[in-house]
Amino acid sequence: MSSLYIHIPFCEHKCIYCDFYSIAPAESADQNEGLIRRFLDALRTEISLRSRDERFKVSYETVFFGGGTPSLLPPSAIGGIVQTLASCFSIERDAEITLEANPGTVDVEKLRALRAVGVNRLSIGIQSFHDDELQFLSRIHSSRQAKECVRDAYRAGFQNVSIDLIFALPSQTRDRWETNLGQAVELNPTHISCYSLIVEPNTPLFRMVESNQVALLCVEQDAELYEHTIHFLRSHGYEQYEVSNFAKRGFKSRHNSNYWNHSNYLGFGPSAHSFWSLAHAGGAPKRWWNIANVTAYAQRLEKGILSVAGEEELTTDQLITEEVFLGLRGDGVDVAGFQKNYGRDLLAEHRQKVDALINDGMATVEDGKLRLTAKGYLVCDEISASFQM
Repeated sequence: MSSLYIHIPFCEHKCIYCDFYSIAPAESADQNEGLIRRFLDALRTEISLRSRDERFKVSYETVFFGGGTPSLLPPSAIGGIVQTLASCFSIERDAEITLEANPGTVDVEKLRALRAVGVNRLSIGIQSFHDDELQFLSRIHSSRQAKECVRDAYRAGFQNVSIDLIFALPSQTRDRWETNLGQAVELNPTHISCYSLIVEPNTPLFRMVESNQVALLCVEQDAELYEHTIHFLRSHGYEQYEVSNFAKRGFKSRHNSNYWNHSNYLGFGPSAHSFWSLAHAGGAPKRWWNIANVTAYAQRLEKGILSVAGEEELTTDQLITEEVFLGLRGDGVDVAGFQKNYGRDLLAEHRQKVDALINDGMATVEDGKLRLTAKGYLVCDEISASFQM
């Protein structure tokens, strides 16, 4: 199946750890409104231009609004984008339409309005239920607002609500992290994403670590918190279906799953990435990405030119490496599908390694898929890198 991604590049405040492209508000409200209008016009143009390509006339089962902070936009703007997508692409009637929201940017009325324009899944960026940790991460909301946001989502009628949390913060203990997990499950979200704090280059957090203002947890402490996360959430009815993602039965993110399944996706907006396997059309699989500057992005599209910053054609070896990495990170590598696509027997070529992983309790081969266990997820990157085809 295929997916659509929309990058909304506006944030009320840039968090210290974030390296996604986004911009904070200008001092002038008129400037902000003008730039948002310009962005929305350019976005509509980009969607229209892309839809004219016959290769992309397929069925799409998910739409994802990421950012940035998409919930800063009014519901009417989100609804306008949904309508533009629906008029240009074939979106399934039961498509999963997700919007990332930050506490403090929505209330129950706004959430009801978002539901009314087609959003049926929320991904709420909570990160922590401790106010001091939220302050360290430079989040704009409080723990109280985070909890109220989840409750408001259910009051507004959402039935599919995901929350994001970050662990391995400086000096974070297992007990303190467990209180975050405990407060999360009390809110009864259908999906929880738990990410280890990553220090990305060119972020304030990177500079804080470099200058010894912040000391990170060691690898062993990080691994202990991650392992505890897996066991805690599993004991509370959440199934792990990807390294960082846990869901109640029937609530896996279809959009996330499409990424891990190496499915096609089109990205719109500044900095958005796209991947398309063009084998069925006689071309090479390709990845491309947009300019990471909202003004330059709009300028190109105002001239009727797609705002692509770069692209690459993927070799068979690259596709194989990606499929193994994504599959092991997610719900497993479909062995029969792998052989059909690449003419390679994954299990036969790596029989000794696979047997060792199974014997060590790090992997299983079930239902035709090579999957990692919770123990295997702890060293997912190392295991994936060892499968050199």
